[in-house]
Amino acid sequence: MSLEVSGCIRPLQATWSKGATGVVTQIKAIEQALPFSLKGFDCDNGSEFLNYHLLRYFQEHPEGIQFTRSRPYKKNDNAHVEQKNWTHVRQLFGYDRFDDKSLINKMNGLYEKEWSLFQNYFCPTMKLKEKTRKNSRYQKKYFTPQTPYQRLLDSNHIDEKTKVKLKTQYKLLDPFQLKARIERKLKAIFKLVSVTQDVRLRIWLSATFYYESTRFAKICRNPGKNFQAETIQS
Repeated sequence: MSLEVSGCIRPLQATWSKGATGVVTQIKAIEQALPFSLKGFDCDNGSEFLNYHLLRYFQEHPEGIQFTRSRPYKKNDNAHVEQKNWTHVRQLFGYDRFDDKSLINKMNGLYEKEWSLFQNYFCPTMKLKEKTRKNSRYQKKYFTPQTPYQRLLDSNHIDEKTKVKLKTQYKLLDPFQLKARIERKLKAIFKLVSVTQDVRLRIWLSATFYYESTRFAKICRNPGKNFQAETIQS
């Protein structure tokens, strides 16, 4: 399960099956991990989300969280979340089915203690500034890439106390140490999983991607000085 939060911090949680009770439990864990209060929850039309357990949780929530869903058969309504399912979940664990319940705690430990920190503090993302049509082609302009952490620091909706906590945590992190811990935990997890050759290939390709990303980890500490706003034609 991944959660897209206005381009900012993105918590991740794995849950066993699609049971409503387990989903509610993991949503509570995600909510506690956010450095700000949750204002709304939008989901697709899967039964793991559209059920009375989740509806009751949001209706009785003291913050009065808005609960909405996407339109039926309109996949692009949740395009940003689906994109993060690829970059934050599939590139990490692949596509095979994990049928060992004991892996849940190991996966969530990796998500919480290493992977989320690496993605949120050291991996800049691009946000679309404008999209215009010129004859038969589209021209897209993007803002200067920033990490989710930097977007929170620039936000007027985050109080100074929270920003100080984020800065303190950032100073304690080393992207190379995080990467090494991610690799160790992945090896331990995949020793307990039987995956197909195709999945092993995807995992290898993902590992190559991770290696390349760490080459820019030092630069990503301050991407505002190293990346410029970009214009792309398609």
